[in-house]
Amino acid sequence: MSIEVQQITKKYGEQLAVNDISFTISKGEIVGFLGPNGAGKSTTMKILTCFIPPSSGTARVCGFDTGDNSLQVRQKVGYLPEHNPLYLDMYVKEYLAFAAELGGVNKVRKRVAEIVDLTNLGREQHKKLKQLSKGYRQRVGLAQAMIHDPEVLILDEPTSGLDPNQVVEIRDLIKTLGKEKTIMLSTHIMQEVEAICDRVIIIDKGNIVADDKLANLRNNRQGSVIVRVQFGTRVTPEDLLTIQGCMSAKETGENTWKLEGNFDGFRAAVSQFALGRNLEVLELVTEKNSLEEIFRTLTGHVGHL
Repeated sequence: MSIEVQQITKKYGEQLAVNDISFTISKGEIVGFLGPNGAGKSTTMKILTCFIPPSSGTARVCGFDTGDNSLQVRQKVGYLPEHNPLYLDMYVKEYLAFAAELGGVNKVRKRVAEIVDLTNLGREQHKKLKQLSKGYRQRVGLAQAMIHDPEVLILDEPTSGLDPNQVVEIRDLIKTLGKEKTIMLSTHIMQEVEAICDRVIIIDKGNIVADDKLANLRNNRQGSVIVRVQFGTRVTPEDLLTIQGCMSAKETGENTWKLEGNFDGFRAAVSQFALGRNLEVLELVTEKNSLEEIFRTLTGHVGHL
């Protein structure tokens, strides 16, 4: 097991940041670690990377305890924090060589050349870090996290500041790295998680509220079924809200509605509604729950469709 968290709690004075959480991540998994601001994501990542100790519980990375074997853990982990700390007066190649030497890398020049190529920093490698755009600084931070070829990558907002083309490149890189490494990434961009991750852990107010494969989360959202329906004639939202179990109705196109119901047979109830009113149904589809909807439900921020 690459990452093992067992009953970790972290308090800052009287404030409870992380509350008795446990999870494991296996080699080769790319796991999205999600939660609202202040939920405990960064605190958990800092514990796993030996920046801070837990108040109680244990965390292990590649079998090494973060408290008793912090040096070994640091050798196994590459970390990109949310606020990417860089020495802005250093040149890109100089900084990466410095990071490689700190990481005990053999053949530093060769490894720097490899990582510059891998992260597409070739055109920027002779510039000072302070001359780089935010997106390229983020690339340098990712390159620094990977320079010592760690077994585990912990990435906090890895695509922050990147343009759309750069985002696609970094996503592809993360997916490629995930074939050999364990990757735990935090982001507020749900499309990014859906594009990269197979599994999601959601934390809210210091507690884990979901830990499952993304497909399972979509299929097993308790008490909510989303139906897209198109009628041949005009229907009012007031009429639709009379359907058994209908919680909300949003018009998304001409006579086309997105309905949310609260029980498994909701699609049949919509069909029965149309039949009872002699309404022509042009389309009737059950949709998968989006990760954003699941996130909002589990973290207590449910809005109308």
